[in-house]
Amino acid sequence: MLSLKSTKRVLPPVNSTPADVRAGSLRLLYGLSAFTSIGALLFGYDQGVMGVIVADSRWIQLMHPKNSWVTGAVVSLYDIGCFIGAFSTGTLSDSLGRERLISLATMVFTIGAIIQSASYSVAQMAVGRVILGYGVGACAAGVPLYLSEIAPANIRGRLIGIEQMVLCFGELVAFWTNYGFSYLSSNDWWRIPISIQILPAIILGIGCFFWVMPSPRWLALQDRRDEAYEALVRLHGTDQAIIEMDMLTQTLDAEKVQNVKSWADMFKRPYARLTFLAMMLQSFQQITGTNSILYYTPTLFKKGGISDPHIANLATGGVGIVLFIFAWVPIFYFDRLGRRTWLKIGTVGMMLAMIGIAVLQWHAEKFPGSSGNYAIVAFPYLFYICFNISWGVAAWVYPSEIFPMTMRAKGNALGTSANWISCYIVAQVSPVIADAINWGLYIIYAGICCLAYLFVQFMMVETRGVSLEEMSIRFGLQVDEVAAGLELKPEVELQETKA
Repeated sequence: MLSLKSTKRVLPPVNSTPADVRAGSLRLLYGLSAFTSIGALLFGYDQGVMGVIVADSRWIQLMHPKNSWVTGAVVSLYDIGCFIGAFSTGTLSDSLGRERLISLATMVFTIGAIIQSASYSVAQMAVGRVILGYGVGACAAGVPLYLSEIAPANIRGRLIGIEQMVLCFGELVAFWTNYGFSYLSSNDWWRIPISIQILPAIILGIGCFFWVMPSPRWLALQDRRDEAYEALVRLHGTDQAIIEMDMLTQTLDAEKVQNVKSWADMFKRPYARLTFLAMMLQSFQQITGTNSILYYTPTLFKKGGISDPHIANLATGGVGIVLFIFAWVPIFYFDRLGRRTWLKIGTVGMMLAMIGIAVLQWHAEKFPGSSGNYAIVAFPYLFYICFNISWGVAAWVYPSEIFPMTMRAKGNALGTSANWISCYIVAQVSPVIADAINWGLYIIYAGICCLAYLFVQFMMVETRGVSLEEMSIRFGLQVDEVAAGLELKPEVELQETKA
């Protein structure tokens, strides 16, 4: 009988012995990372697909939303579903397993997508958005958690960078899929882009249930330590697995002595500091303006003096291309610099981009029709170049790596939940502020970027190259006796082997 909880055994090869020295497999490591990152594809695709649909006259004629607030609610209810989904991972990923949580999320996602694609009323669409949002939120929290627990410390940022690249690819595909299918004469053209995402969701769900290996850290939490060791051997090789398993065992035993497990403990000293860092980092990712630009790019260009809708649409599509191209940078370079260094570089660039947008919108007000107004196109591109090399990755890496093992799922869930709440607030508030003060909105975002820089400079602790089991030492949380026994041991370089 199939169990929703991960019961898949992770056993050594039949002919192997405990004395065998086996090499880790980069092919397996990257294969698991790429496959589970389909969850990010669903995230990115759905984030990009609805904006064009709800603005289409044929969709509006069919659904008859009473006003723009109702249309906005259809889009933003998704964020509420995402919040619930992300929060639920704190309990479900501990009880079911990291990969089984992702599988469950895809089941819910598929139900939501089916309801949306078959909708004939705003109410049906709204229900589908909430249900689908639950699946996206659970994937958005579950995938980085899984990747952080299978990754060697020296490439943890790279693996989550792969996830970010896949997310941006999903956004790119969504835009051009909408663009292509919108040329169909049918009033129901929008059902096709919504339905397309069901196929990758099913593939991910089946794969996570039957193929994806459980996280070695989760196996250790379940007292399946022999299997946790075997999982580490498969991923990182025998020599590194021995080092990691020794540290993992000592850390887990220490955490069980400290008995920190409940949600309330997440807000008690000294762990409240980690919760604060995770939630603030995820919140800053949103309130610095990323989704405000993504959702309202056509309006941004229009206020910047670009009156030709064809040029505005092409420029908007270019945002997706820039997002995808520069999402490759963290894959190769994110782990070479510290998390804080990338965040500071990116934040400065994002602030300059916001100032540039404000200046160009002011210029368009004073000099309508000026050819110089078209320069505004460059600044959303600059923003997303800087965002993708910094906050786009770091905001997902950091919360998934800083918490002790018994608290990691809950801490990551709280951080991701803060992201979705901030996303919802930004989506609701940005149009109102823009109507009131126009280009002043982007001055506000520039000011928030300054606050984000100060947060990174004075509050964040650098975690580049630190193993998950060493994080408690880095943050000063581990009991003295265990900390003394956890010597910082160098990682053994992985050698690629054939799976």
